[in-house]
Amino acid sequence: MIKGFVLLSLMTVLAAPALSPAAPGDAPTAFALRDGDRVVFYGDSITQEGGYGRLVEEYVRTRFPHWDVRFYNAGVGGDTVKGGWAGPVDVRLERDVIALRPTVVTIMLGMNDGGYKLFDAQTLATFGDGYRALVAKLRQALPGARLTFLRSSPFDDVARPPQFAPGYDDALRRLGCYVTSLGAKEGATTVDFRDPVNAGIAAVLKDDPGLARQVVPDRVHPGPAGHMVMGAALLRAWSAPALVTRVEIDAAGPRVVAASNTDVSGLAAAGGGLAWTQLDRALPLPVSYEDATVELAQKAGADLDSLDEERLVVAGLAPGRYELKIDGQEVGAFTDAELTKGMNLARLSTPMRWQAFSVAWSSGDGLELQRLRRRLLVAQEKDPSLKATTSALAARDEAEQKARSEEALPKPRKFDLVAAK
Repeated sequence: MIKGFVLLSLMTVLAAPALSPAAPGDAPTAFALRDGDRVVFYGDSITQEGGYGRLVEEYVRTRFPHWDVRFYNAGVGGDTVKGGWAGPVDVRLERDVIALRPTVVTIMLGMNDGGYKLFDAQTLATFGDGYRALVAKLRQALPGARLTFLRSSPFDDVARPPQFAPGYDDALRRLGCYVTSLGAKEGATTVDFRDPVNAGIAAVLKDDPGLARQVVPDRVHPGPAGHMVMGAALLRAWSAPALVTRVEIDAAGPRVVAASNTDVSGLAAAGGGLAWTQLDRALPLPVSYEDATVELAQKAGADLDSLDEERLVVAGLAPGRYELKIDGQEVGAFTDAELTKGMNLARLSTPMRWQAFSVAWSSGDGLELQRLRRRLLVAQEKDPSLKATTSALAARDEAEQKARSEEALPKPRKFDLVAAK
């Protein structure tokens, strides 16, 4: 039966066209993560860099701050389906994944498995055997865990000429086709990182070849913008909701027409405009749309807006311009027509965004802590005296993860919308 599946997969991969469509997998009808989840990102150096996993964590911390969720990075540079310098795959899985008791595991391998050479059948067979064994180990040890297979991000043969025909990225595409086939057989969610990143490189390349090369600067490891494209693709595949909050106000009343994911109180006419208080249930993503990295990610198709909708609509105002202040901080000036159409506050520099940034800064520190602990766990096998240190780091990580969610708990915000002078 296994031989038949491998043969069928080999035929599928060999026959796959050079421009295969993206394989988003079976996206769930509701967000794939839930309160109480423990999420492990497993993979090679691309995962170890932490970018796409950080975006997922920052989204969950800010969008669902009341959830008790943990995130762990289990990426190790150079890893393949057989493992690497941090140990063979069975050791890696036991120490870096299973020991964490995850409920959700993502797997991204393939970049090193292809050998940076022309694709051949033996490469596929080795990759397939190893991937199936890895999945079987996880299924046995974590029978309730939900698995997501991530097709590897690309080797940049778009902004740079391939080193050989048809290019190493074609080998990754073929390995990715196998991952999709296995995902369907295993009932796992499969998400393609290669096609979205390649499409992003191509989009930027039309206007700025030098900038396009920054999406994957060394051809192998996506830069920060590339990781944003990947993280956003994963969140959308997991059906992450776009809504932060939505408030609709009729100034003629004045009255609150609708309020989603927030409580609005104290609405009153004031200063030729309005004043009210909001206690939201979520924060916007901790990203500045004016930042060069975010601008590049957006040009490359990250479409962060689809995950970050903090809508304010105010209708019935007298014609003119109005200044919006939140907690006394000027956010911007808008016409009555713009306010009637509605604006996305997540696009603006607000106190809510600045609060969210505290989560982002802390998550970066957490990634470094986990990376250090993982290295010491490897060394601990030869030096048991390190056990106290690794245990202390684990406890610190636990405390900091809990603190990140507490930092994301929204605070009451005072809104003032006054006629501009």
